[in-house]
Amino acid sequence: MYLITVFGNLLIILTVSSDSHLHTPMYFFLSNLSFVDICFVSTTIPKMLWNIQTQSKVITYEGCITQIYFFLLSAVLDIFLLTVMAYDRFVAICHPLHYTIIMNPRICGLLVLVSWIMFVSLFFSTSLGVYFSSAATQSSHSSATASVMYIVVTPMLNPFIYSLRNKDIKGALKRLFVMNLCAHQNLMKSYLYQKYNPA
Repeated sequence: MYLITVFGNLLIILTVSSDSHLHTPMYFFLSNLSFVDICFVSTTIPKMLWNIQTQSKVITYEGCITQIYFFLLSAVLDIFLLTVMAYDRFVAICHPLHYTIIMNPRICGLLVLVSWIMFVSLFFSTSLGVYFSSAATQSSHSSATASVMYIVVTPMLNPFIYSLRNKDIKGALKRLFVMNLCAHQNLMKSYLYQKYNPA
């Protein structure tokens, strides 16, 4: 599930960045969401997998605080990016003639920057309190199950929910695969030509 999450979101980022048709606010926010989802799962899952492999539950205090910080940063950034994406769709639907003026590149960059600034500043301390209080009250098995569902499943499904059902993304993925396939075939032809037709 971790690998599917990382590769699925990387594929979305690569597709959006490589296709000029997708250089619009909506896909800019989608690629940012994909990046944050990668950060979100990479904050906790590798350490969890290592602990399962080594049968150890040990983590240093500094490692724990760092993990909590980046986990909360990614989680809150995810929420704010989804809010920004909702605003983007609101503008596109309710003000279609002014969409390109309202959602210009400067505003899009500013909205993403504000999203980053707002785990750090608003939610970090409260989320930390909730994390510590819930750890003391819930059973470890139910907490672990809920954590896996929240931490892994949602980011894994985001590329499918927000991107792969979209016809523009599907078209861009097809173009990306065809372009890579053609490049690979040309390399093979060049290699075979040089091998059997030496200068």
